[in-house]
Amino acid sequence: LEVILMCLLSLCSLCSLCSLTLSLMPLFCLSTFISPSPIYINECFMSTRTCQMNERCVNTAGSFVCQHQIPCPLGYQISNDVCEDIDECVQGTHNCGPGFECVNSEGSFRCNAKPRCSMGFTQDTHGNCIDIDECGVVGQPCSPGFNCINTVGSYSCQMKIIMCNRGYHASPDGARCIDVDECQMALHRCGEGQICHNLPGSYRCDCQTGYQYDMFRKMCVDVNECWRYPGRLCAQTCENTPGSYQCSCTAGFSLSSDGKNCEDENECLTNPCSQECANIYGSYQCYCRQGYYLREDGHTCDDIDECAQSIGHLCSFKCVNVPGSYQCACPDYGYTMSPNGRTCRDVDECTIGAHNCSLAETCYNIQGGFRCLSFDCPQNYRKSSDTRCERLSCPNFLDCQNSPLRITYYHLSFQTNIVIPAQIFRIGPSPAYSGDNVIISITQGNEENYFSTRKLNAYTGAVYLHRQVHEPRDFLIDVEMKLWRQGTFTTFLARLYVFITANSL
Repeated sequence: LEVILMCLLSLCSLCSLCSLTLSLMPLFCLSTFISPSPIYINECFMSTRTCQMNERCVNTAGSFVCQHQIPCPLGYQISNDVCEDIDECVQGTHNCGPGFECVNSEGSFRCNAKPRCSMGFTQDTHGNCIDIDECGVVGQPCSPGFNCINTVGSYSCQMKIIMCNRGYHASPDGARCIDVDECQMALHRCGEGQICHNLPGSYRCDCQTGYQYDMFRKMCVDVNECWRYPGRLCAQTCENTPGSYQCSCTAGFSLSSDGKNCEDENECLTNPCSQECANIYGSYQCYCRQGYYLREDGHTCDDIDECAQSIGHLCSFKCVNVPGSYQCACPDYGYTMSPNGRTCRDVDECTIGAHNCSLAETCYNIQGGFRCLSFDCPQNYRKSSDTRCERLSCPNFLDCQNSPLRITYYHLSFQTNIVIPAQIFRIGPSPAYSGDNVIISITQGNEENYFSTRKLNAYTGAVYLHRQVHEPRDFLIDVEMKLWRQGTFTTFLARLYVFITANSL
């Protein structure tokens, strides 16, 4: 027995299955020992091998050989002493993502993107396109009343079939029958003037308010409320309308808020008159302010031209019409308006100093103006006053007879409207004596024969304006008076400044 155990131990030391547990080793060795077949030893597993570091040990029957190792590049592995490509896609050593497909290549691999799925398909975990079941989703794609049928890449909706009685139709979900509203869907046959009322499964036609059903014509006809209720509906005018009536008012009245009564309308609020308006019941009256008159249209006021329509003279000089009245005007120069506003008053420029006469001249006021007068005494005369010259000497008797003893200046002013013949000047001796006799004549300034002289008595003569002067004009005439007294003639000269001015204003 001792010899047998040693034999088993020696055999077990040669066994390459050293991973077997100790409990099996005696049985394995026993079987080996008992088997009559030869036992081969793998020298490549024994420490007694003699291969070099760059050599590979290959076991053979009863011996071993050392083969020289061939280095392979990345992506290859040696097989039967030949470098063969590694298929990373088969071995699962690639790094392509779920959306990519691994394609092997010599010494490597590549990742190609998997094709996108068309509408109605989706990708599974392996990137393959599979059909979408649209009918299985939470939100049904078909409307109520339709069944969803899935198809490859799509779906179809098939209407649910339900039979309903007349006057009803299937509900949107196809589950029940609901009433058809013939009135709202315009499926009724109500005539003109009728109102459609829906009923379950049917409808009814009624006449509108203001209409009544005519059995003969089979239709609704309008009710004339104005004839049926005369004088009870409207305060003034009733007008029938289709299905109703309407109240109206005559001119000057407006319909009140109740739609029946009439209220007086204040037409003056709309300013129908150009000036003053007075409201009266049912109408209005236009009035004009003073100075205006109402035209025939009864609305418009026109200005009265007092200057053209006045009887007599409103103004002494000029009347100027203004809207609603008139104004009096005076000439631009020489006059001022009187306090009464109608007459013009002459401005005495000489008194108020509004003249331009020099110191050597005398200012003489005339109607509407003034004159600057100056005179010098002739030779052999001296000035005895502002308006008189006296003779100094008389060389001989003849000169004394012909030359005036005294020259006197007079200023006379008259208007163009003076009545002719008009006595404008009188001359005579002062004092006068019994037996005196005078001769009056105009020696100068009467070339146009506007003036004439007349002897009033033995010692008085007069100068007359016997021809009308139509425009303002100035005259200077010399009036000579010869006085016969006690057998001798004495001559006197009066120099008359006659100013014909415009008419009195």
